[in-house]
Amino acid sequence: MAEEGRHATHLTVRGDWLATVVEPILDPALPIVDPHHHLWDRPGWPYLDDALLADVSSGHNIRSTIHVQCRMAYRPDGPLALRPVGETEYMVEVARKCDARVGNRVRVCEAIVAHADLRLGRDVQPVLEAQLQAGDGRVRGIRHSTAWDPDPLIVNPELGAASGMLGDNRFREGFGQLALNGLVFDAWVYHPQIDDVASLAAAFPDTTIVLGHAGGPVGIGRFAGRRDAVFTEWRAAMRRLAAHDNVVVKVGGLAMRISGRDFHLRERPPGSADAAREWAPIVSECIEAFGTKRCMFESNFPVDKASISYPVLWNAFKRLAAGYSEDEKADLFWRSAARVYRLAPLSALCCGDPA
Repeated sequence: MAEEGRHATHLTVRGDWLATVVEPILDPALPIVDPHHHLWDRPGWPYLDDALLADVSSGHNIRSTIHVQCRMAYRPDGPLALRPVGETEYMVEVARKCDARVGNRVRVCEAIVAHADLRLGRDVQPVLEAQLQAGDGRVRGIRHSTAWDPDPLIVNPELGAASGMLGDNRFREGFGQLALNGLVFDAWVYHPQIDDVASLAAAFPDTTIVLGHAGGPVGIGRFAGRRDAVFTEWRAAMRRLAAHDNVVVKVGGLAMRISGRDFHLRERPPGSADAAREWAPIVSECIEAFGTKRCMFESNFPVDKASISYPVLWNAFKRLAAGYSEDEKADLFWRSAARVYRLAPLSALCCGDPA
């Protein structure tokens, strides 16, 4: 995400504006796991289970979703380190409520990527244990956002990120506990930090790292007007990162304002053909570098909803995947996510698929 806070990169979701572009759903039977969305109740910007259910029921065959931490419903008191467990408790209740409403049609919050402060070092273990217990079997990973840049127009101060966090000894001590607990790490960085992720991946080859939002190529602040140069730098760093087999990529987050594309300033929102054209270089490079088995499309809703609707976003991804085989499409739209986040048996997502 851009990130989720109300800072310079926050945009307002305008439902009436999004509704001006309506498209037929492409390949409506294709199963999809949405591996990256948030649920929150922020002033002027709520996105809770009703809104998510409306989006995932808007035409595409969404079979499962994964909630990623967003500082929602923290415990109001108790030890600071354990307060993020409140978000997991809340999401488990949302999942149960949605299961009661829609049954097996779509498994909302089937998996949860929770938060723990890895700067606690080995002392993070009780937090990981509490998250796993609260998650009722749904917690599959941890995200400690480290997106940082010296330009204040880019960085979100609410995250508390700092320069060099991924190389910090205490952070790495905490990171070392993840594999011991069967957890993956969701990384949120900006593109100048991709080599830091590669260093982390090399140091912990047994820990799966999921790089969010295609590595965060930035197009605002000090990177404004430098799209070609940013792409060149980003591409080289992604190629270096791809050498580490324990890294997979979430391909999405490309409608955020931080990308510099300014979809939100248009008279009408982009159609899927327009979005696909804009995103094609980044999407193609991700898939070429990492392969379909190490890539998964993501919605990044509701953050990307400020610039594009849910049906149009997934249509754009389907356009971008049109040249791939059916097996490769399965990787991109559901199989990679199901494997990495250990979702329910794949037969429950795609009846008859033996993979």
